[in-house]
Amino acid sequence: MSSGIFSGGYSHNLDEKNRVIIPQKFRLKLGEKFIITRGLNGCLWILTDDMFRDLDQRLSTQPLLDENVLFLQRVFYGYAVETGTDPQGRVALPANLREVAGINKEVVIIGTGRMIEIWSKERWEQFTASITDEDLSASAKAVQLA
Repeated sequence: MSSGIFSGGYSHNLDEKNRVIIPQKFRLKLGEKFIITRGLNGCLWILTDDMFRDLDQRLSTQPLLDENVLFLQRVFYGYAVETGTDPQGRVALPANLREVAGINKEVVIIGTGRMIEIWSKERWEQFTASITDEDLSASAKAVQLA
């Protein structure tokens, strides 16, 4: 469903039912149904259905008994929840996903190009505080952007 790039960052709070508002800009690109799963670096990933299928396609072409493949399958599929937003644009975050992401109340929702990440405010601040120009340069070179 995604017909664009997810970009920008937003701060929100969980409500009393552990729901968070997904910014309208993101909802328009996500479609009615999407996947939330455990991401890297202590955040959650929100993937469009197409992105999740792409991930599945890539994993399913890997050797079945490879330990790295099994590990990723257990994590990505084991935590994956197919969901959507309610009429107010909120999505409920299940307890197991809140726990692995350290989410209690305040969250930061960021677009990362092809997907969305949900971070606890504390983890996001720790992550961004550790970013250096050298890290950015090294990462750009590693993926051949520089």
